[in-house]
Amino acid sequence: MRLLIIEDEQKIAETIAQKFKGEGFAVDIANNGMDGEELIRINSYDAVILDILLPKQDGWETCKNLRQSKILIPILMLTALEDISDKIKGLNEGADDYLAKPFHLEELVARIRSLIRRNSVVRSSKIELFGIILDLNLQKAFREGKEIILTAKEFALLELFMHNPDKILDREFISEHLWDMNFDPRSNVIESFIKFLRKKIDKDFSKPLIHTVRGAGYIFSETGR
Repeated sequence: MRLLIIEDEQKIAETIAQKFKGEGFAVDIANNGMDGEELIRINSYDAVILDILLPKQDGWETCKNLRQSKILIPILMLTALEDISDKIKGLNEGADDYLAKPFHLEELVARIRSLIRRNSVVRSSKIELFGIILDLNLQKAFREGKEIILTAKEFALLELFMHNPDKILDREFISEHLWDMNFDPRSNVIESFIKFLRKKIDKDFSKPLIHTVRGAGYIFSETGR
C-alpha cells in the first residue's frame, strides 16, 4: 500500500512516515497543499494523511479540489485544531476521517487501514483466497492452516496480489502501490521480493500461486496464465 503524507512540520511527517514504513507501506511526503495535490494527480495512492494548516494551499482547499476532480482517494485530515466547526468543515469538503493532534500513532495506523478497507472491494478485515488467509488486523498470513511468517513488505505484496487475483501485475503497477517516489525502476528489488514471497507461500505446497508471465509481469492464480 502507498500513502501520501501532506504535512509541513517535518519532524511530525517523518515520525508518521517511519511508523507506516514499519507497517509495510510505501510513503511519500509533501510539505504544502499544492505539491501534495500535484502528487495525488500523478501517482497512485491508497490513502492520504492531510494536515489542515498548510502553506501555499490549506488542507480544506486541497481536499475540495480533489473531490471536485472526482478523485475519491480516502483522506484523513490531521490538525491541531479542535473546534467542532473545523472538523465539520473538513468533512463537508470531502474528508473521510479526522484526527486531532496530539494523537497515538497506533490509532492513526488503525484509522488509515480502516479507510483503505472501506474503500476496497474487499471490506472484511480478513482476505481468504486459494487456501490463503490474510488477517489484516493482526498482519498474519496462513496457507491451509499453516502460518507463513512474512516481513511487512512481503505481507503488503501478498495483499496486493490477493486484491488482484488472476490479473497480470506488471512492475509499474507493483512499484506504484508498494514503493515510494525514490524507487529506482532499474533495480531488481521487485524481482527479489517476488522470489522471497514465492519461496514462503509456494515452497511447501503442491500448487504454486505466484506465476511469472514472461515479458508482462506476475499473476496470482491457481492455474497461472
